[in-house]
Amino acid sequence: MLKSWIEAQARLVEVAAGRAPADMVIRGGQWVNVHTREVVAGHDIAIADGRIACVLPDAGANIGPDTQVIEAQGRYMIPGLIDAHMHVESGMLTPAGFAAAVIPHGTTTILHDPHEIANVMGLEGVRLMRDESLRQPITMLTQMPSCAPSAPGLETTGHPITAGEVAQAMGWEGIVGLGEMMNFPGVAAGDPAMLSEIAATRAAGKVVGGHYASPDLGRSFAAYVAGGAADDHETVAEHQAIARVRQGMGAMLRLGSAWHDVAAQITAITEKGLDPASFMLCTDDCHAGTLVHDGHMDRVVRHAIDCGCDPLIAIQMATINTARHFGLERELGSITPGRRADVILSSDLRALPVELVIAQGRVVAESGRLLVDCPQIDWPEAARNSVHLGRPLAAVDFRVPAAGNRATVRVIGVVENQAPTRALTADLPVRDGAVEPEGELARIALVERHRGTGGVVNGFVQGFGYQGRMAVASTVAHDSHHMIVVGTCGDNMAAAVARLGELGGGITVFREGVELAHVALPIAGLMSDRPAAEVAADADAVNQAIRDCGCAMNNAVMQHVLLALVVIPELRISDLGLVDVTRFELVDVVMSSA
Repeated sequence: MLKSWIEAQARLVEVAAGRAPADMVIRGGQWVNVHTREVVAGHDIAIADGRIACVLPDAGANIGPDTQVIEAQGRYMIPGLIDAHMHVESGMLTPAGFAAAVIPHGTTTILHDPHEIANVMGLEGVRLMRDESLRQPITMLTQMPSCAPSAPGLETTGHPITAGEVAQAMGWEGIVGLGEMMNFPGVAAGDPAMLSEIAATRAAGKVVGGHYASPDLGRSFAAYVAGGAADDHETVAEHQAIARVRQGMGAMLRLGSAWHDVAAQITAITEKGLDPASFMLCTDDCHAGTLVHDGHMDRVVRHAIDCGCDPLIAIQMATINTARHFGLERELGSITPGRRADVILSSDLRALPVELVIAQGRVVAESGRLLVDCPQIDWPEAARNSVHLGRPLAAVDFRVPAAGNRATVRVIGVVENQAPTRALTADLPVRDGAVEPEGELARIALVERHRGTGGVVNGFVQGFGYQGRMAVASTVAHDSHHMIVVGTCGDNMAAAVARLGELGGGITVFREGVELAHVALPIAGLMSDRPAAEVAADADAVNQAIRDCGCAMNNAVMQHVLLALVVIPELRISDLGLVDVTRFELVDVVMSSA
């Protein structure tokens, strides 16, 4: 059982001195030392009270009658992997389900920002996520969400987060800092509420997560950095990452289910030769299918290596670099005395097969099998009753009115494998007083679901390639999490909305009036408390149904659920209207008609 370092100190000294037996000894491995960036052959690790007591050529003196001995057999002994920034809810799983899915992949620490549930349930949702996180057999630390809504005045969230609530949460156990500060225009403009949240975090000695989704690296960026943000994961190009680290920020390079941003930035290290100490790896958003089929942080590290990164540097970027950034280097991130005993055994430093996982001094997974329980909390009724539609919807609710015979309209352009969208325009026919999409264009609607207003905002989207009469609807709709519906047919869009009301949230695909597949997400309309494999199977069925509707895009669901993310350029949709994110203002769908 893990004890605090203060509680364990005396025993750690006794074990390290060879005067007492250890709880566990890992014998005969190659020690991957992330402090010196070297592999040291022929070493043992002695573990007591869930912590590393010593790493020596021979820890045989620490083997007593009750000591668990693990033979490394020359394998690499690697620190457990750390995800520097992510959102548990994006996995469509609760913290317990997420932990169960990623432990076999060698992830032993997660730093998560539950701003998805914060937008639905407010501070109470954050507390519930924190409570379940603290029960897990790995380290799951919570960043207090900073922006709910993420863009005040441009969207309406279910429960706003206030500066006072941020200050309150900084005193909670398990809160490691402030979640990504997405309101970067507010910070750059000196908004008192945003600056107050950052100041409260800094006063508590904790880290301010950043989110600067703008190409402007001039005065706006300088003001944002001066405002206190310590890192950024929204970089998508080498020069952007370099700009962050030059200003003393941490650059978090992400590989999620749909965000493939490592390759374009790792060249700052592999080609430009920058010091890798300020670079970290993260996933940001990974759905259950990716976790089950492809992996988690092990996938990200492998990808960095495949992009030409030295394996030891890639491992540093997923361990000690992140621990240091968050001020946790005395607790996490390396196989050294006093740290939590989080260790992976692997036979290949490049391919990184995760053969054995030890977390907090316990064997938690072996050969891909989870060996421990991941306890769940009892999620309250308020969390399971979050979809409030207000009224039944019909095809007529998904029309864009316009005069004349033709109209020039704004169109959201989806960019495959990228979070940003493009602001496009199209000239379309007007029939019976409404704009009719043609060709690759589909309809998009944002349906209010927090207060039951019955509100619907309509627009157009390009990039999915849908064909026939169909619709895809989701109550996962970053960040305010109303309901996004994309389709070619108003009747199918109305049917999809009604179905999600019945399910209490989730994702559904309709074609010709028939549901092809769905994922039920009854907790806040975001998560399921079923095992990851079951959720992944349903997600796979949804992805296949989307392909059957003509979409060949990689991970279309992840692109779909970000269409309302009004803090990433260029064009988004919210419950208040169409949002030009380059100017942070509401704009009309119909630009002109004739």
